[in-house]
Amino acid sequence: MAGGWAKDGAVSEQIEASISDELARMKSRRAPVGESLTHCADCDEEIPEARRVAIPGVKLCIDCQQERDGVQRQRGGINRRGSKDSQLK
Repeated sequence: MAGGWAKDGAVSEQIEASISDELARMKSRRAPVGESLTHCADCDEEIPEARRVAIPGVKLCIDCQQERDGVQRQRGGINRRGSKDSQLK
């Protein structure tokens, strides 16, 4: 599918590299450790038992966790590896 100066399989390699980068980023996120709290560390609401079992070491209720996740920097949706502009240097 690749044409011009690109070698065969270049598009697949770009896709695989993007997937690998995203998996590495997700794995680098800190996971909760230790014993789960029974009440949220932020709002002191009870954390449901199902959440404590599903996520060992959980410290926040669902609402507070969603609020914190929303604050994180949003990632751009542009694949820089596949951008022609990135290859014009």
